[in-house]
Amino acid sequence: MSVQTMTVTVAYGSTKHSITLTCQEDGKTPTVKDLSEALCQATGVPPPSQKLIFKGKSLKDMEGSLSSYGVKEGCKLMMIGKRNSPEEEVELKKLKEFEQTVELTAKKLEKVDGELTGLKNGFLAKDLQAEALNKLDHRVKIAAEQFMKILEQIDALAVPENFNDCRMKKKGLVKTVQDFLAKCDRIEACISDHLSKIQSKNLALAE
Repeated sequence: MSVQTMTVTVAYGSTKHSITLTCQEDGKTPTVKDLSEALCQATGVPPPSQKLIFKGKSLKDMEGSLSSYGVKEGCKLMMIGKRNSPEEEVELKKLKEFEQTVELTAKKLEKVDGELTGLKNGFLAKDLQAEALNKLDHRVKIAAEQFMKILEQIDALAVPENFNDCRMKKKGLVKTVQDFLAKCDRIEACISDHLSKIQSKNLALAE
C-alpha cells in the first residue's frame, strides 16, 4: 500500500513553508497536532505559541483532523506566534553580547596573524624582529585569556532544557571560541618557532 501524503503551504511572517504530512492508515487526513509539530520543526515556534489560521478561522482542536476544518492538499494556511519566550529572549541577548565580544577579540587576533605573516615575509629589519615577536606573543596571550574568560562565562550560563534556540546558540558559540583558542595556540607556536630561528641565526653570526 502506497503511503498517502498531503502537502500544504503555511505562511509565517514573510516566509512560506511547504509542509508535507503523512496521512493515517485509515485514510484520515493528519491532525492539527501533526501540522503543529511539523511547523515547530520548520520554524522553531513551539506548538503552545502557535496560532494556525485557515480562511480566517483558528484551528484550535489539536486532535481534530485537518479535513474537519476543510484543509486539503494544496491549501494555504497562516501561522502566527513567537519563536521564543521572553525568558529565552533574555538568555539569547546575553549570548549575543558574548558573540560580539568574541568577534572583537577575533579581530585583534587576525591583526596579530597579519603582522606575523608580514614579519615572516621580511617586512621588518632583522634586528627588530625578536622584540616585535615578543610583543605579538604577548598580544596572542591576552587574546587567549579573553577567549578563556568568555568560555567560562558561557559555561556558567544555565540554559533550561526547553530553550532550544539558546542551547543551539550556546553550543555554536562554545565551538567558535574553542576554534579561536586553537588558533591562538597555532600562532603562539609559529611565533616561538620564528623566534628560535632568529636566535639560532644570531648565535651562528656571533660565532
